Amino acid sequence: MDYLFVKWLHIVSSTLLFGTGLGIAFFMLGAHRSGDARFIAQTARHVVLADALFTAPAVATQLATGLWLAHRAQLPLSTAWLQASLVLYLLVGCCWLPVLWLQVQARRLAASAAAVGAPLPPAYHRAMRWWFFLGWPAFAAVLVIFWLMVRKPV
Repeated sequence: MDYLFVKWLHIVSSTLLFGTGLGIAFFMLGAHRSGDARFIAQTARHVVLADALFTAPAVATQLATGLWLAHRAQLPLSTAWLQASLVLYLLVGCCWLPVLWLQVQARRLAASAAAVGAPLPPAYHRAMRWWFFLGWPAFAAVLVIFWLMVRKPV
């Protein structure tokens, strides 16, 4: 496989991962702040779909292309910046997987409340607090990974 093509895939998938994450956070937070259960349920439905269509494939592509590029460049996985990037990648995954589940829960809880005209339940608000809390370390970790990939500190 061509090195430049794989590098291009790595860059495009990182762009999709970061951009989709920001977009999802923006729209989900906006819907949440509205307090409108029907709007939240609809937005969460689209957010969960976007994660399935864009984020999940980008996550897999990032790992596969990153490992391939490291192998091709003969960089051992023990290289400090590469090791740090992989640890941060795992941290992002440890935040993102629960966030996926929380988005599904928020969608379900908001849809149930909207269906009967009830206010959003406490479980919805707990899910969103956790969603918000887990988003910050993931966002920061992705920024540090970008820095590590560009800078490649010794």
